[in-house]
Amino acid sequence: MFIKIALLVAFFAAMIGIGIYCRRSSTDVNGFVLGGRSVGPWLTAFAYGTSYFSAVIFVGYAGQFGWKFGIASTWIGLGNAFIGSLLAWVLLGRRTRVMTQHLGSATMPEFFEKRYDSRALKIVASIIIFIFLIPYTASLYNGLSRLFAMAFGIDYVVCIVIMAVLTAIYVIAGGYMATAINDFIQGIIMLAGIVAVIAAVLNGHGGFTQALADLASVSDPAVSETPGIFASFFGPDPLGLLSVVLLTSLGTWGLPQMVQKFYAIKDEKSISKGTIISTLFAIVVAGGCYFLGGFGRLYDVDVAANGFDAIIPTMLEGLPDILIGIVVILVLSASMSTLSSLVMTSASTLTLDFISGNIVKKMSEKTKLACIRVFIGVFIAISVVIAAIQYKSNVTFIAQLMGISWGALAGAFLAPFLYGLYMKRTSKIAAWFSFGFGTIVMSLNLFFKSAFPAFLQSPINCGAFTMIVGLVAVPVISLFTKPNKEKVDAAFSCYDEKVTVSVKQTLGEGK
Repeated sequence: MFIKIALLVAFFAAMIGIGIYCRRSSTDVNGFVLGGRSVGPWLTAFAYGTSYFSAVIFVGYAGQFGWKFGIASTWIGLGNAFIGSLLAWVLLGRRTRVMTQHLGSATMPEFFEKRYDSRALKIVASIIIFIFLIPYTASLYNGLSRLFAMAFGIDYVVCIVIMAVLTAIYVIAGGYMATAINDFIQGIIMLAGIVAVIAAVLNGHGGFTQALADLASVSDPAVSETPGIFASFFGPDPLGLLSVVLLTSLGTWGLPQMVQKFYAIKDEKSISKGTIISTLFAIVVAGGCYFLGGFGRLYDVDVAANGFDAIIPTMLEGLPDILIGIVVILVLSASMSTLSSLVMTSASTLTLDFISGNIVKKMSEKTKLACIRVFIGVFIAISVVIAAIQYKSNVTFIAQLMGISWGALAGAFLAPFLYGLYMKRTSKIAAWFSFGFGTIVMSLNLFFKSAFPAFLQSPINCGAFTMIVGLVAVPVISLFTKPNKEKVDAAFSCYDEKVTVSVKQTLGEGK
């Protein structure tokens, strides 16, 4: 117990110290929200990765989908690495950084306003973010409850209050830069922790080959009659597996807290390095989490009584104290990094895109900064209350709560953001369709799930469906509607600017 408490104290002290240290770089809105657009590749890549993977992934998704798909759930982690990280950086990183700086936008709603020449789009986007990031934020705490009860015997509500207060201190004090530096430290902990845990779990079952053989002998007639299905290449439900890969990988392209990482990156060279670092991070962390979860059926877990969230904690119960302490810090790191990213996005969006210029016509830089800091505290408090209520009433599992939020945000924003960076033809009306379809369908799925076809009753499948519809519908609608050519040309002019580079960076024309 002393070792576990000492690890926690050291971890919390480092987080708060960094927050206080970074106060000097957070004296204006640009510095507080974007780190002055001067964040290097390592910090940006780790900030992207740690915001991506939280306790929801490690405890909720890894447990649930490992149980459902077996070892094939590893494909989800690989999809996260190559689609959610590598392709996202390649296709979105540079163009997002260039156009957002050219348009002077600090948030995703502000990008929609300036790209599509619509103040109403900005306001509605900020409302969507506010509404759907709250349940996502609340879901982050849930994965900690069983782990802390197992390791410390601490009540869940006490645990989430401590985590929330400490996160609020370093985010409010140091802003984006404190979050990025802490994300880097937390990312290193996540990398080391997941490797150590996988090694320990497999060693407890005689190594990888023996564990895989044991998994092949597991059968569940309610899922499939095929022998060894949980140790197979695509598992018992390939279509369901594909839906999870799409939502958790492609969906990140439309999540404001993820895309905003590209706004702050320093330069061209940083984007190239960040792409590699972020992809490798995702392979280890996401691939490792889902790979670990794939062996969940080797443990005696009453899923019907305790839910999918009990699977990973059950797998970890027999580990040595030092490893349990590392796991607790790992999950705490993942949750705090994602929580800080979400509340920063929510608070800056509500202040800059909804209150400033609408409710309060003129806000000074100082007032905006104070308002953002206040809302960070408010959002964290709201998420704590929702998480406590959800825990006491057992409303839903982690994956469902996160799936609804993720599906609505990605379904609404992915298509208009992606096409907005690449296609001049993309119109405001098409963006409105995507906003409406994504949020309405996911809201209906939340309250009237039984009215949906069986496959779409899952919020995961439904979220993937809204994204696909948006990606198809937005360019089709844009063919029949016309954007403001003058405004669009002005937005895309940033890609045509001439710059001078040295021969070291590019080959000149042959003579």
